[in-house]
Amino acid sequence: MAWNEPGGGGNQHDPWSGGGRRGGGNGGGGKGGGNQPPDLDEALKKFQDKLNGMLGGRGGKKGGSGGKGGGGKPRNAFTLPGLLLLVALAIWAASGFYLVDQSERGVVLRFGKFQEVVTPGLQWNPPLIDDVRMVNVTRVRSLTQTQSMLTRDENIVEVEISAQYQVADPRDFVLNVRNPQLSIENALDSALRHVVGGTDMIDILTSGREILGSSVASRLQSYQDIYGTGIRLQTINIESTSAPDQVIDAFDDVIRAREDRQRTINQGMAYANAIIPEAQGQAQRIVEQGQGYRESVVAEARGQASRFNALLGQYEEAPSIMRERLYLDAISEVFGSTPKVMVDVADDSPLMYLPLDQMGKSGPRSAEPQGEQGELDPRVLERLRSSQGAASSSSNTSNSSNTGGIRREGR
Repeated sequence: MAWNEPGGGGNQHDPWSGGGRRGGGNGGGGKGGGNQPPDLDEALKKFQDKLNGMLGGRGGKKGGSGGKGGGGKPRNAFTLPGLLLLVALAIWAASGFYLVDQSERGVVLRFGKFQEVVTPGLQWNPPLIDDVRMVNVTRVRSLTQTQSMLTRDENIVEVEISAQYQVADPRDFVLNVRNPQLSIENALDSALRHVVGGTDMIDILTSGREILGSSVASRLQSYQDIYGTGIRLQTINIESTSAPDQVIDAFDDVIRAREDRQRTINQGMAYANAIIPEAQGQAQRIVEQGQGYRESVVAEARGQASRFNALLGQYEEAPSIMRERLYLDAISEVFGSTPKVMVDVADDSPLMYLPLDQMGKSGPRSAEPQGEQGELDPRVLERLRSSQGAASSSSNTSNSSNTGGIRREGR
């Protein structure tokens, strides 16, 4: 039978209807004639039926040419909301995962109340229930202030100060203070004014800057501990200190004068350090020389005393001989150091004087003629011989070899 022949089953072979997949609800004479294309609404209904079957319901099948066929299960009304709820729960649970960096700590608040501090790594907290606030605990934060303030001696000074700090306690940093940056700025200003107000201006401008910085640091850290900000100071630097612009020239002159004074003091100390050791060395040398002289004098005196005691014993045994010996020793000592010779002659003759020093100087000049210079008068030689002969026969004559021809007169 041809597909377009009259009859009930001819529409099932319509090539436009997919070979009988389309039901003939209205029979061969219905609207769905064999010359129309496939219906998109029907295809969409089929897809919806399949989706309902997946959700638990069964859609009704269409019968033959007699119309729509019933007999399927009714669809569950809570299946789609349940599926949507599961998807929402999965998304909510997945959004609770987060990663804490190595330099950070996470402060967990559950319904606004502190719960815990999480460490670096992959963490999970229920979204919309827990609030996690990340705090960097390794970054060094800094702030700088420039303030004009009054010193103890009622002068105005401008101080520029900088502070570096880190977060030591994330919980206190997040919960105890609403604005930690503003809190530390106000605390730094308060500590600086307190320290500067108790210091003279000249100390702030010159040698007291290091003391000023350490005092401000200790006071500022005590303020942070009292406030409970969870901040730990690293360094406090006094960047600059200066007088107001109106009087800066006068203060520069004062500073230069102080530097000149200090330089002069240093020069004086250097001179003192150089001259004092030298003077101490000279004093020590004089003391040692005095001690040596004292010891030599004492030793000499002791030797003379011992010699005198020895001579005393000899004098007691032979007084005349010892007197003569002592006299000869004294004369030898007196005249032994002079180059002159005195000859003791007779009572009515003049004292003869021989300039042996001049004679010794003229002796080496052998080129001069004999008898002119360097030669004694014969009369002098005769007198010398006679005096020597008389001295040898007299008992009051001294030993000529020891005295060099000296003879004392009127013993």
